[in-house]
Formats: sequence, C-alpha cells, structure tokens
Amino acid sequence: MKFLPIFLDTHAGPILLIGAGDPVRARLRLLLAAEARVRWHATDGDFAITGFDPAAASRIEHVEGDPLTADLSGIAAVFCAGASEIGVTVAARARAAGVPVNVMDDPAHSSFIVPAIVDRGDVVAAVGTGGASPVVARRVRERIEAALPARIGDLAALIGRWRKPVHDRIAHAPLRRRFWERVVDGPIGAAVLAGRSNEADDALTAIADPSAYAGEQASRQAEGRVTLVGAGPGDPDLLTIKALRALQDADIVFYDELVSPEILDRARRDAARIPVGRRVGKPGIGQDAINRLLIDAAKSGQRAVRLKGGDPFIFGRGGEEVEALREAGVACSVVPGITAALGAAAESEVPLTFRHEALRVTFLTAHKARDAESVDWSALTDRKMTVVVYMGITAADAICAGLLAAGRSPETPVGVFARATRPDAKAVVGTLDRLPALVRRIDGGPAILVIGDVVSRSAPWRNSNPNSLSQTFRMAAE
Repeated sequence: MKFLPIFLDTHAGPILLIGAGDPVRARLRLLLAAEARVRWHATDGDFAITGFDPAAASRIEHVEGDPLTADLSGIAAVFCAGASEIGVTVAARARAAGVPVNVMDDPAHSSFIVPAIVDRGDVVAAVGTGGASPVVARRVRERIEAALPARIGDLAALIGRWRKPVHDRIAHAPLRRRFWERVVDGPIGAAVLAGRSNEADDALTAIADPSAYAGEQASRQAEGRVTLVGAGPGDPDLLTIKALRALQDADIVFYDELVSPEILDRARRDAARIPVGRRVGKPGIGQDAINRLLIDAAKSGQRAVRLKGGDPFIFGRGGEEVEALREAGVACSVVPGITAALGAAAESEVPLTFRHEALRVTFLTAHKARDAESVDWSALTDRKMTVVVYMGITAADAICAGLLAAGRSPETPVGVFARATRPDAKAVVGTLDRLPALVRRIDGGPAILVIGDVVSRSAPWRNSNPNSLSQTFRMAAE
C-alpha cells in the first residue's frame, strides 16, 4: 500500500484550487460536493462555470493575482488541476509549508492522491491504485456502485441521529453493537433502504427497552428466510444489484448445475454452497428434496439463497418452491433474473418482437420428444409470432416435424443459441426444415431455439446469409 487512505475534513479551512479548463472544473465539482469553501486561482483568467448549483457556487472565491504567491496560511489543502508547470511550483511551496497538496495526474509532486469515489451521502467509499491506473480504480468503483444500495447513506444518517440516544440507554458496548446489527439487518434497516425513513424512525421510537431488543437478537437465532435468485444466462455482469446483495447476505446457497463458477464467486466467501440442480439425462435429488432443504435451512435460522439459472419463474420451478415455502411458514422473496431468451437475443441482436413483423412471443419448453408431441403446434403457426423453445435440443426433430405438419413454412428462419452470454457461446442459424441439423452443430447445451422471421435480423444471420437478408426482410413484410 503506497498511500494511506484518509478522509480530508473540508471544513478545517478553505481549499486552494489552482488551474484551468475542464480538469479544474472537475475538481470544483468534487470539492463543492464535499461542502468545501474554495479559493480558486484560474490560471487562464477564465472563472466561468455552468451547471453548478447556485448555493454551492457561492462557496467559490475567485482570486486574482499570481498563484505562485498565493497565501497558504489556514489552507486545508491545495489542489492543482490543468495548471501545467505552475502547479508543480505551487506544489513545492505547499509541501515546504506542510500543506497537503495534490497535482492532478502527477503523483510524484503530490503528497496525497484523489481516489475514485462512491458517494452515498453519509457513506463514502474510496478506491485507489496508488496513482498507477485511475481507469482501474473507476472500474472497481463501478462494481461498488452496483453493489451498494442507493439509500445506504440514509441508513447511516438514521444511525447517526440515534447513536447518542441509544448510547445513553445501552452502556454495554457489545450489547450496543448487537442492537445496531439488528437494526441494520432487520426490518428497520429494510424500511430505510426501501425509502421509508419515517417508518424506521417511528420503529426506533417505539422500542421501549433497547437492551432487551438487542438481547433478544443475541439470545435467539436470527429469523431464517429464503430468497429465490435468478442468476441470468451465465455472464456474471448480468446479475442484478438485488441478486448481488442477496448473495452477499446468504449463509447458504443452493445452486443449479447451470450456474457458473464466476457467479458463485459473487456469494459471501464463508457461505455454504450446495449443488441441487441436474442436467438433462442426469439424475437429480428431486424437487421435493430441494424444497425440504430450503425449508430446513430457513427454520434453522439461516438466510438461504436458491440460485437458479435464468429467471426463477420461467421454467425454473420457482413457483413450486414458493408455494412449498409458504405452506411451511417460511418467509421468502424472489429476485428476477435475465432469462436465457433475453440474454441470447441481446448477445446475437435478435429482436424477439419487431414492429409490423413480430407482434407476439411465445415461450415454451420441450425437454423430450414426448413434450414436443404434446404441444398444440397449430397455435404457433402465425408468421407474426416468435416462438422460443427452452430445453429443446433433444426434441428438435419433434419440434421441427410438429411445426411443419401444422403449416409453418419450412423457410422460416430459426436460430439455435447455446451457452448464451458465456465465453463459449455459439449461435447457428438456418431454416426450420434444417433445425435438427443445426442443433447438431452447437456442441451441446444449454441452448434455446428461436423460431420466426426476426432471426433473419440477427447478427449470426447477417454474417452467414449476407446476400439473402434483404429478400428475407421483404418476405417478412409481405
């Protein structure tokens, strides 16, 4: 660690800012967001600013004269941005006077650096790379931004308001810590994060005995619950913020076979991880056994996550699990995920709907040939309907035969999209009469089939049929 992370008190004195152009205005935004009073030497004489809140801009003092002779007495820190060689000279003066100084993009002449910042009000996170790579710092900041609840600062502010009253009523530090853990992790914290701070204040006011409230948390197991989480099609960056939060809070994760290791790595490090899924053609533990595991985990006081590929409520048996949990009296919630059809559509540029051409989308599943044989294919022959088939690899022959027999054109564009959004994703496209042959080209699943004219608008179709694309579009429009 080359630099010690610290937080500068911008109320300790004015900030001296020297520079010009976009760099100095970027520093102005940062300093004004930290409620600093700023003495600004514009090295190009241009003090014009736009887009600043008038109340914040009123804290800027425009200073004329030579910045090399600027008064450093009482200054909390010096910032140089877009100041060229003047900034280096000012930095030397500041260091000699014992004043902290930062020269933008010049760690060698700085006594501190400015990290990438996540600002959530009373909660601030700083990410630094020792000045080596601001771009990497920004990327890490983006990950933190995604993981932090938007109102985490409101929760910190609530605790700040109540800290002294609670301290006065709970003298024992460990008991006080347990009190705040229960507030943060329980319904009071949840109310704040949901935007109901007044409700949280009322709940704290209603606690007659904070010591008993904290002691109850210490003496009993935490209330268990189950969260069904959609893991998406495979790319860990497609996890929702709520999904990440649930994984970080989980004591135990029950995951499907199709959930990638990269997604499992987003779970809390000390969370137990139990595989419960199965692949086509391989035995699994059965849905009843999975339900029992979820119920037992919750009733033992654990926060359990049922991690499912795609979305829990699209061919994921999430509805069955929710019903089993409710019947057992177990609290549960559902975090949706990006289903495979949407992941594949986005990756391969398949517009599942298209104005005037594809007005409806039907999702269906066909694990085996007998599943396909039970489908009423006559309801799926409308040319303006896109048909998406999950788990249809082994039933491709039956799907093809069923649609053709029902009257769907053999020239209907189709796509087979395997392992969508993953590094080994593969897409093959062609026509309905060639569907079984296309399936044999993808080197295994999981895969979805997309059947309809919209496939002719996809990137794989453009790449494989550059000359027939316009003709297909004309056919679709007729």
